[in-house]
Amino acid sequence: MNFQQILATVADDFAAVDHFIIHHLDSRVPLIMQVGNYLVEGGGKRLRPLVCLLAARATGYQGDQHISAAAIIEMLHTATLIHDDVVDESDLRRGRATVNSAWNNATAVLVGDFLISRAFQLIVSLKSQAISEIMSDSTCIIAEGEVLQLINQRDPETTESRYMDVIYGKTAQLFAAATETGAVLGDAQFREAMKNYALHFGAAFQIIDDVMDYTSSAEVMGKNVGDDLAEGKPTLPLIQAMKVATTEDADIIRKAIKTGGLEHLERIICLVQETGALEYCHQRAVEESDLAVAALAPLPNSVYKEALEGLAKLALNRVS
Repeated sequence: MNFQQILATVADDFAAVDHFIIHHLDSRVPLIMQVGNYLVEGGGKRLRPLVCLLAARATGYQGDQHISAAAIIEMLHTATLIHDDVVDESDLRRGRATVNSAWNNATAVLVGDFLISRAFQLIVSLKSQAISEIMSDSTCIIAEGEVLQLINQRDPETTESRYMDVIYGKTAQLFAAATETGAVLGDAQFREAMKNYALHFGAAFQIIDDVMDYTSSAEVMGKNVGDDLAEGKPTLPLIQAMKVATTEDADIIRKAIKTGGLEHLERIICLVQETGALEYCHQRAVEESDLAVAALAPLPNSVYKEALEGLAKLALNRVS
């Protein structure tokens, strides 16, 4: 299955999610609606709401509350991105100016806060204690992941284990909230399977995302090449390259992480390529993707299960 074929399995549901988000961004404050519309128009693959829809259908759900749940997930995700861009001082996302760049930091933080608040209003409307617990627990874990990443920032001694702790919390957790919520709506006996699928899928997705910072371009990625290094983030390509590089080359990477300097960016890109760090990262992503597919084994066969399997495999070949 390619991505368009995966989307086609829940096409009507997917369109309804966007409509739901636009409708529920309504506010008496014009600036909130202005920024909200800017974010919706910015597009994106909407992977988190997509896996929520697929998980609900794959576990037998026939109602329409998965539309609300998927929209809530996307609102929470968008809020985390807005706040991330403020923390990272980013000026480009998905090829467009970030909210903090197009407006200012105060607007970005406060609109992000509004999105989180509106999401929790909508969670209450689902009238599900289980879903409320999943969403509230997940937002705490995601916040912890963000703080862990902050602790690791500019620390070249960050280990692969610490890096994985960050991505399981910061990236994979919202995928897990999405699929686990879908299973609660469908058949709760598959909650654990769906959660495990999403944690490993999210990890594979993030590892490849970090690889792309050294293999892609701003035009393709929608963000600037070397952004992670400029922010002093010790991602897996850098961690692995430092393990196997010569002492002199490892010191170049170590210094760049400490200072957030891009003076030696071209040399560092060469190092992560020459040391085999990218191949190592890809293999780790393959392992996570395989674990994601294996987690789906208890689910009954369906086009939705096939789509989830397809997404896990596509994560390995993404370019943006």
